[in-house]
Amino acid sequence: MQYSATYHFVGVTDMADAIEVITLVLELIWTLIRVHFENIRCIYRVFVPNEPKDIRGEITIKYVTLTSLKKNLAAGYTLADAIEVITLVLELIWTLIRVHFENIRCIYRVFVPNEPKDIRGEITIITGAGHGMGREMALRFGKLGAVVVCVDINPKGNEETVKIIKDNGGKAHRYECDVTDRAAVFNLAEKVKKEVGEVSILVNNAGIMPSQPILQWTEPKIKSTIDVNLTANLWMIQAFLPSMKERNHGHIVAMSSMAGLIGFKNLVPYCGTKFAVRGVMQALENELYEESNGKSKIKFTTICPYMVNTGLCKNPRIRFKDQMKMVEPGDAADQIIDAMRRDINEVTVPSNLHYSTRFFGYLIAPSAARIMNSFVDAGVEAHD
Repeated sequence: MQYSATYHFVGVTDMADAIEVITLVLELIWTLIRVHFENIRCIYRVFVPNEPKDIRGEITIKYVTLTSLKKNLAAGYTLADAIEVITLVLELIWTLIRVHFENIRCIYRVFVPNEPKDIRGEITIITGAGHGMGREMALRFGKLGAVVVCVDINPKGNEETVKIIKDNGGKAHRYECDVTDRAAVFNLAEKVKKEVGEVSILVNNAGIMPSQPILQWTEPKIKSTIDVNLTANLWMIQAFLPSMKERNHGHIVAMSSMAGLIGFKNLVPYCGTKFAVRGVMQALENELYEESNGKSKIKFTTICPYMVNTGLCKNPRIRFKDQMKMVEPGDAADQIIDAMRRDINEVTVPSNLHYSTRFFGYLIAPSAARIMNSFVDAGVEAHD
């Protein structure tokens, strides 16, 4: 008696495909074993630290500050002391109640987001509007009825963006400006205020992404990356935030990156700027919250895109091409503006990467996360 058995896998058409699938599954199993082992090792080292290493003979630069601490011995408790302790305990209880309520509210908003807010008539300034995601966002803001102020160092691209917005029935203005020049940015703010009006939405989009091993980055390339990706954000915030504070109305959007959540090979200075953008946005939001005693109505949205097909990412490396495709600029712009209109604080593009990066960033050991990142093997190869 003869019989044949055929095993069907999704996407498997011959023996070579089957071997590839089996190899991938085995590699994933081995990766997960290594990740769990690394987590166990790191947890073990929390309770049983490594022995101090011998540094005899090592050249060390050391700066030590010794602070003398005086012991205060309590002479006895008074009624005032008891009232102070009770007040502190009650304040702590109230703080914990507020923290839990805010967590519940945020979890609820994951499943039931805010309705998109109306931005008709809002003066919206976008840096890097002459091409790529900047242009795509400008076009969409224009269609939604915002008054779009396009800023770019490239006059031709900037003019084209404005023309498209106007041809579609929108309102747009163009200004050429080097946003790394603080004086030029403040002059820009004065012109926009005089000629267009008070800006209520600021989108810090301008950016560059050189890609080389750290030892091949030149001093000018590092400085320009920091200036465009980070310092320009600060100049724009300093120029346009004051009027937002006066009116207690506004929204600031900043372009970080997946490289602002995870460090990548060949992108060391770039990653530094994108991590810093997230830090700036978080610190600024906290500053306004404390200054206003929680009454500030200025909103913040930080965007962390995966590789977007704008030409900025010139030599991408993607292992799982079907599952982790490059994002098209139009799709990215749609998600960014939707997040901004719903007052979402931070979002990845695509959005499904948000919780996976949170998992790898905070719930497993950094060394274990590196093992998993090696398996996924997505990044950018070196290019000029």
